[in-house]
Amino acid sequence: MKQLQVNPQISTALAEGRPLVALESALITHGFAYPASVEITAQMAAAIRAEGAEPAVVGIWHGAPTVGLSDAQIKALAADKTAVKVSVRDLPLAGVRGLHGGTTVATTALLAHRAGLRVFATGGIGGVHRGHPEDISADLPVLASTPIIVVCAGAKAILDLPRTLEFLETWGVPVLGWQAEEFAAFYSRSAGLPVDQKVADAETVAAIYHQQRALQLPQGILLTAPIPAAAEVPPAESEPLIAQALAEAEAQAITGKRVTPYLLARLVELSGKHTQIANESLLINNARVAAQVACALATK
Repeated sequence: MKQLQVNPQISTALAEGRPLVALESALITHGFAYPASVEITAQMAAAIRAEGAEPAVVGIWHGAPTVGLSDAQIKALAADKTAVKVSVRDLPLAGVRGLHGGTTVATTALLAHRAGLRVFATGGIGGVHRGHPEDISADLPVLASTPIIVVCAGAKAILDLPRTLEFLETWGVPVLGWQAEEFAAFYSRSAGLPVDQKVADAETVAAIYHQQRALQLPQGILLTAPIPAAAEVPPAESEPLIAQALAEAEAQAITGKRVTPYLLARLVELSGKHTQIANESLLINNARVAAQVACALATK
C-alpha cells in the first residue's frame, strides 16, 4: 500500500513551526515543457526562500504521494514523458500501478493539508468550463472541504469565471483579493468581478484563517493575487485567442483532463509566447505572496 510520504526535512520544519509553502507538480509534468518546467519551479522556490519560508513540492513518486520532492526527483519527474496527471480520483490508480505523477491543484491541496501545511501557491485554479457548466474542476470541491490557503492569480482565464465564483460562494469558500477589490483573471489583473474582501497584507490573511479554524469550518481560503502589471495580457488581446483555442478544441473533440493543457499550450502559440511569459510572472508572484502568508501564520 502506498502511504503519504513526507520528506524528513519537511517533517522537521513542520515540527519546528517553520513557514512552508506547498507547490504543485502538474505544472512540472504537464504545464511547462522540460527543462522550462524545472526552471520555473526553481524560480518559485527561490522566491519563497527569499521571503523567509521553505518550499515543498508535492508529487507522486513510484505511486506514493510525496510532500517535499527532492531536486533530483523534480528533475526526473519533469523529464519522464510517461508521468501522468493525478487528480484526487487518480491517487489510488497511480498507487496500484506505481506511476510517477504530477499533482493537480486539488490533489496538491489535499496532500499538503494532510501533511500539515497551511499554504499552497499555484498559478490559477480550475473551475467551471465555458459552454459546459456541468464540467467542474475537482479543485472547487476540494477547496470547499480542505482547510488550506490557496494563493493563485484567480481561476484560469479559459474558464467561466462568474460561474466559478458562484460555485465558491455556494460552498462557502472565502475569496480574498490581495491588495485588490476584484477577482484576478490569470493573464489579466481583473475579471471585473468582486471578491469577498480586499486584504492589505499577510497578517490579515493569517487572522482570517485563524478565525476560520476557530469556527471549525471545513473550507479553505482562496487568495487571489493579480499578475504584475508589466506582464499582464489585457482581455482585449487574450479573449479572441481564448475563443479561437476553445473553438479548435471543440472541433478536435478534445475533452476531459486534456482540455486545459491543450488550451494553455495553444494560447502560448497564438500569443507568440506572451501568455507563457505572463504565466511565469504570475507563478513567481504567487509564490512570493504565499511565502509572506506562511511567515505571518508562523508568528501567530
